[in-house]
This record gives sequence, structure tokens and C-alpha cells, in this order.
Amino acid sequence: MPLLNNITTPYAEAFLQVAESRNEVDQIVDQSKSLLELWDQSPEFSDAMSSPVLEIESKKKVLEKIFAKEVSPSLMNLLKLLADRQRIGYLNSVLERLLELYREQRNIALATVTSAIALTEDQQEKILKTVQSVAGTDNLELDLKVDPNLIGGFIINVGSKVIDASLSGQVRRLGLALGKVS
Repeated sequence: MPLLNNITTPYAEAFLQVAESRNEVDQIVDQSKSLLELWDQSPEFSDAMSSPVLEIESKKKVLEKIFAKEVSPSLMNLLKLLADRQRIGYLNSVLERLLELYREQRNIALATVTSAIALTEDQQEKILKTVQSVAGTDNLELDLKVDPNLIGGFIINVGSKVIDASLSGQVRRLGLALGKVS
């Protein structure tokens, strides 16, 4: 993804600097996460914003109407800038890069936890403690995802480390072991 990083990194770095100068970093990070979630959950919206058929001014009006009351003026300006430069289709990549830079600056490790069902608060707390020991840091952010194909259990990714405690992973490992025996 080096080409995509060449496009997204300058926007993310500049926007993070603006947010820092305005003491809005925490607010911007929270809003970026919410916006990413919306962007990912609404492919019709993201496809429409990425479409070259829609005029730039129309995209900016839609963005203003939907997000003006939901996001800070700084984030609204980023949305409009990306629309002006016909880069709004890269919004998710810009925001993901922004979050990566934010975590790098603050030495926050990201742990992606994929489970078969949504985790309770108690389960999240137990997994957080386990992941903190694996990651070797208390400064950790959990990204929770649900994938019913796991059948049961969970998979944790922290950097290059993977803990597969899912039933589908156990079945796969059992199949590989049986294949070696015969």
C-alpha cells in the first residue's frame, strides 16, 4: 500500500498537526473513529462520495448537511478539502492513517479482537489484561470485531502476534495434524 500511503499520509499528518494546534486531538480521534464506522457500514454512501459522476459542490453540500452538527469544524474542513481535491473516496484511508499516526505518537498498541459474538464488558476486561501482557504495554487500544464464522472463541492480533483461540482455528489445526498423521 505504499502508493495509498503517499496519498493519505500528507493529509493525515497535516490534519493531526491542525488538531494538535487547536487542542482537539482527542475529540478528532473519537470523531474519526465514529466516521470510519459509518463509512464502513454504509457502502452506498461511500460509493456515492467516491463517484466521479457527482459534482464536487454536491458532495460538499451532502457532507455539510450530514456532518456539520456531528463533527468539529476542523474535521468538516478536512471533508470539504478531500471533496475539493477529489480525494473523498480515500476518506477511510486518511482517517485510518490519522489514527495510526496518533497511536505512534502516543505509543499506543492496537489490538484487534475478533470474536464469534459480541463480548461483554467483563470479557473485554479479561482480554484486555491478557493482551496487555502479550503486547508488553498497558497503553493499548482494543478494536472489537464480530465474525460468526469463527463458530466460537476469538482471535487477537497485536502487531505481528496472533492468538487464535477460535473453534474454527482449532478445527483447522486438528485437520492439519490429522493430515500429517496419514
